[in-house]
Amino acid sequence: MRIGQGLDVHAFSSDPRRALVLGGVVIPGAPGLEGHSDADAVTHALLDALLGAAGLGDLGRHFPDTDEASAGISSLLLLDQVVTKLDDAGFEALSADVTIVAQTPKLAAHMGAMAEILTTRLGAPVSVKATTTEHLGALGRSEGIAALAVALVHAT
Repeated sequence: MRIGQGLDVHAFSSDPRRALVLGGVVIPGAPGLEGHSDADAVTHALLDALLGAAGLGDLGRHFPDTDEASAGISSLLLLDQVVTKLDDAGFEALSADVTIVAQTPKLAAHMGAMAEILTTRLGAPVSVKATTTEHLGALGRSEGIAALAVALVHAT
């Protein structure tokens, strides 16, 4: 068995048309995040944790922000590709845990849906929880959102 960790941070976008997507869930009424893809910080942290656990590097190595093919892409599609990469490398996910760090918006009503979507796409249990920084730092000033993840994989 192997464990990996992931971290992703995105600033809020000034584009009022950009949707906030976290864990594959669109959060209504909240500003979106800046990023090359859909900027889903939750899924990005999970992807980095999975890739790290399998010794496959990081998200930027596989999906660089200079690649136009991934511009605006759903991070759930990237998750599907990472699951395939894990399989090709002889690994299977056993479980994962994600923590969202955000002062705003409030996310409690959406975490169950995030966990369900990510669990289904990964084929292994994913738990999702959230915390704030109690108004400290850039995240506490509601300048963006961060997510941390750990993933456990095993050789098949």
